[in-house]
Amino acid sequence: MNADTPSKLLGYAPMDSVHAEFDDLVDQALACPDDQLMPCLERLQDHLLSHFGQEDDWMRQTAFPAGDCHIEEHGKVLESAAQVLELVARGDLAVGRSFAAELERWFPGHADYLDSALAAWMCKRQFGGKPVVLHTRKSRV
Repeated sequence: MNADTPSKLLGYAPMDSVHAEFDDLVDQALACPDDQLMPCLERLQDHLLSHFGQEDDWMRQTAFPAGDCHIEEHGKVLESAAQVLELVARGDLAVGRSFAAELERWFPGHADYLDSALAAWMCKRQFGGKPVVLHTRKSRV
């Protein structure tokens, strides 16, 4: 996954930056050797706690209308992450790899539907308008 792909950018820089870090950490967990899986998943869990915590704070502090659903989804992912780390610590590496793959599959929809609305909300409050993402035009040959 490459968070710098324009279609993945939401136009709220603090969120786009955190999403790029998320993508990098998921990629690392998917590609690392078995002896590095636990440390990779621990870094990913730390990131999730910070990432979701920041978004949850934004939603609470600004009375974001769809906040409850979004915060609940974050909570479910964090619960899963904790359970997965326990299983990986007991030697079940397959569940750790599966979790990383599921995060990779899950995230685009989460970003498209929940995070994009939050990005628009934050831009509206901070800048008075919707976020703008400029895309480079592919040349036609």
